Amino acid sequence: MTIHIRNPWLLVLTIGLGTLLNPLNSSMISVALTRLQETFSLTFADASWLISIFYLASAAGQPVMGKLSDMFGAKRLFMAGLLLVAGASVLAPFSPNFPFLLGCRALQAVGSSTLFPSGMSIVRSYITQKQGRALATLSVFSTTSAAFGPSIGGFLIAAWDWPSIFLINFPFIILSFTLAQFILPNASQGTFELSRIDFLGIVLFMSAMVGLILFILSLETSVRWWAFALFLLGAAAFIGYERKQDEPFIDLQGLVKNRNALFVYIQFMSINVVYYCYFFGFPTYLQQVRGYSEQHTGLIMLTLAGFGVVTAPIAGRLIDQFGSKLPLVIGASLLLTGTGLLLTYHEASPLAWLMVIMSVLGMSQGFNNISTQTTLYDNVDPEETGSASGLYQTSRYMGAILSSSLLGLAFNAYMDTAHLHLVALICFVFCLVIVLLAIKLPARNRLRSSK
Repeated sequence: MTIHIRNPWLLVLTIGLGTLLNPLNSSMISVALTRLQETFSLTFADASWLISIFYLASAAGQPVMGKLSDMFGAKRLFMAGLLLVAGASVLAPFSPNFPFLLGCRALQAVGSSTLFPSGMSIVRSYITQKQGRALATLSVFSTTSAAFGPSIGGFLIAAWDWPSIFLINFPFIILSFTLAQFILPNASQGTFELSRIDFLGIVLFMSAMVGLILFILSLETSVRWWAFALFLLGAAAFIGYERKQDEPFIDLQGLVKNRNALFVYIQFMSINVVYYCYFFGFPTYLQQVRGYSEQHTGLIMLTLAGFGVVTAPIAGRLIDQFGSKLPLVIGASLLLTGTGLLLTYHEASPLAWLMVIMSVLGMSQGFNNISTQTTLYDNVDPEETGSASGLYQTSRYMGAILSSSLLGLAFNAYMDTAHLHLVALICFVFCLVIVLLAIKLPARNRLRSSK
């Protein structure tokens, strides 16, 4: 225990190396979609399930793993999560078919979803001084790995093909697992209460989301009305069931009581629909329409990711000085502007113009990520921070899932600039909603000012 107290930043490094695996693996796949389409003879709609399955499993896995961490001990769950990711990363390169690869992606998501809640639990329990700085450092691990995932993936695929995006996990896994054995404290084990996990709620949620994805993907050809019925029935059953639970998967009653928090969740989900449409759509467009290699595509994607990393500290300073609303409006306006500019991009447009558009969209993400989170915390009580954070992540996952479905619908039959414009038009509607919600949300912390 003495080691952990004397070396808090070594503990943060150990956890950071593990927690970066989820965002890194969620983003590296964007550059690999074209190669995977060729390898397994997939349509883009088929390949988009590699995105959806990861976020579906993450959405279900994080809240469950958070409770299991309390029951079995954070260190034990953290190391088990690393082993799950290792197992999935070993099996994926040898996938005999596409369903097997989807299973590996789901296992990878569940394993990496274990690392964040168990890691946060350790930090909150064992780092009492400068805890905020420690949490901010862990945030850098996750945001940076997500931002630069396409670039890393592009270089790896160019050198060693798509299996390399799974094998690259091992240096992080081995180092984090080795450090975890000696650095992470052996936390006390809680009481095993299986009833605390809302399994039926998760199944109903997953059923509704799968129904929605299948329905959206079928809109171009023969509409799957049965999938729409599955979505409606699953959603209705989910709402009815969750309202009766003491520890629901999603606290729907809390959402109804706090409208401002609900608006933040809707806004953040919409932001992620738009952002991930570009984050996953641009690499495929650059490779299949503009003819760039995976390596060059990864470099170009640095424009989108890099500007988000650069503008995040600026947004943080604005929040400290003026509150959350100003950067929230700036981020929403930049996203609307970037989407509008994308409609001016055509086949004859130079790559530099696309990179200018991507830089505007990247800047918007730097503002949006931090300002939506601080706006959420401005509008919930301190004791609700944990559940609010969970719903915040669920909003992110739902946005990413919807974006992959929209891309599958738009890019499935034929991919060209006209279809990219179609995606931009759909995103433009979401952007208008995002701007309106940014204007509508309160300019100051009403909860705290009223106390």
